[in-house]
Amino acid sequence: MAPELDVDYLVVGAGAAGLAFTDALVDHSDATVALVDRRDAPGGHWRDAYPFVRLHQASQFYGVASTVLGGAVQADGPEAGLHERATKEQVLAYYDAVLARLEGTGRVAFHGGVEHAGAGRLVDADGAPVARVGPGTRLVDARYLSPVIPARGAPPFAVELGARVVTVGRLDEALDAARLVIVGSGKTATDAIVHALGAGVPPDRLTWIRPRDPWMLDRAVVQPDPAVFLGMVAATWEGATAARDLDDLFLRLEDAGVMMRIDPAVTPTMAKTPTLGRWELDLLRSVEHVVRLGHVSAVEPGRIVLDRGDVPVPPGTVVVHCAADGLPRPPRVPVWAPDAITLQPIRSGFPCFGAALTGFVEATRTGDADKNALCPPTQYGDTLADWAEMTVRGARSSAAFLADPDVRAWADTVALNPARIPPGVSSPALDDARERIARSAPAGTDRLAALAGLAA
Repeated sequence: MAPELDVDYLVVGAGAAGLAFTDALVDHSDATVALVDRRDAPGGHWRDAYPFVRLHQASQFYGVASTVLGGAVQADGPEAGLHERATKEQVLAYYDAVLARLEGTGRVAFHGGVEHAGAGRLVDADGAPVARVGPGTRLVDARYLSPVIPARGAPPFAVELGARVVTVGRLDEALDAARLVIVGSGKTATDAIVHALGAGVPPDRLTWIRPRDPWMLDRAVVQPDPAVFLGMVAATWEGATAARDLDDLFLRLEDAGVMMRIDPAVTPTMAKTPTLGRWELDLLRSVEHVVRLGHVSAVEPGRIVLDRGDVPVPPGTVVVHCAADGLPRPPRVPVWAPDAITLQPIRSGFPCFGAALTGFVEATRTGDADKNALCPPTQYGDTLADWAEMTVRGARSSAAFLADPDVRAWADTVALNPARIPPGVSSPALDDARERIARSAPAGTDRLAALAGLAA
C-alpha cells in the first residue's frame, strides 16, 4: 500500500500559481504542504517554454510574495527606463530558489514526476501508486488555468507529408528557410516574429497568418510605479465612461496611450491584452505579408489551407506553429469549495498576485463563505466583451479584498500587486491619478459593465 502523507494541504501544480499560493500560506500559518507536479522540477510551463521567451510584464509582477523577482530598471536598450523582464533561465532559477526556501521551512515537501489521480491518490507517470493523503488534507487545484503551449501538443491543423512544420521552440533551426510562416495572433507569435527579425531574417521573408488582430497594452503604462499604473487605470475608467461601444472604448484607450494595435487600418477583435513595447510594435509592423483568411486547417507542400482560402508558399517554406490557447477560459468557479480550493485570478491580469492573495486569505481567515466574499474570481480575456467583463470583475474583486484592513495592509507590501501604494509613497502624479480614479471609477465601472452585458 502506498504510504500516507501527513500534511494539511495537497497543492497540485508547482507552477506560478501553486508556488505563489504555497509561499503565502506557509508564511502566514503553520500549515504543512505536499506540493506535487508531473514535471521533475518547479516552474510549470516555463520548463517547456521556447528558449527566447521573456516575461511580457515587469518581473516584479511575477513569482511569489516573499521573494521579489528582479526589480532593476533597464539603463539602456529599447526599453531603457522600464523595469526589467526576466528570461526563461532567470525565471527557472528563481523558482528553484523559491522551492529551496519553502522546503527549508520543514513544512513543504516537493514530489516531482507525480500526478494526482483523484481522491488524494498520487501516482507516477505509469500510473503506479506513489503515495496518498488522508481525508483531512485540503486539495488545492493549481492547474485549473494552466496555459496551453505549442511545445505540449500537436499543431491544431493537419500536416501533410512533405510539409515542414516546427513549434516555436525550434524557430532557430529554421531561420535560414526560404520563407518563414508564423501562425498565430497572440504573444507567442509576436515573440517569434520579433526574435526572427532580431536574428537577421528580413521582413520580406516572413508571412504572418493572423486569424484575428489583437489589442495589446503598452508596456510603458504597466510598470511597478503606482503613479504610472494608477494613471493607466484612471485612463481606462475615463475612456469607459465616455465610450459609445467596445470598439470606441479601445480606440479611446489607444488615443490615451494605453492600448496598441499592429495595423491602424484594422479594428482588432481579440483582447487578451499582453503587454508589448513600442519598439516591438515597430518591428511587427515591418512584416507586410499578413494573411487574414481565418485559421489554418492544413499545411501541404506548396500550400497552406485556411478557413477562407488557400495561400501558396515556395519550396523550402517552414511553418512555425504558435497557435495554442495560452490563456484558457474554463468556467469561473468559487475559489473555496468543499472538494478543492481552485486557484484563479482575483485582480484581473495578475495571476501570481491572485494566487498569493488566496494563500494569505486561506492562512488568516476561517469560513469558506467569508473567504469567497473576499476573493471572487475573475477570468482571462479573449474578445473585447471578455476583456470588459474581466476588468469589471477585477475591479469588484479589488474593492472586496481592499475593504478588509488586514488584507489591504498586506497587499500594499507585496510587489506582485500592481496597484500597491507602499506606506509613505506620494507624488503629484500619484495624487492626480487617485483623484481621477475617484471621479471616474463609479461611472466607468457601470458603463463597462453595461458594455460587457453584466448586471450593475
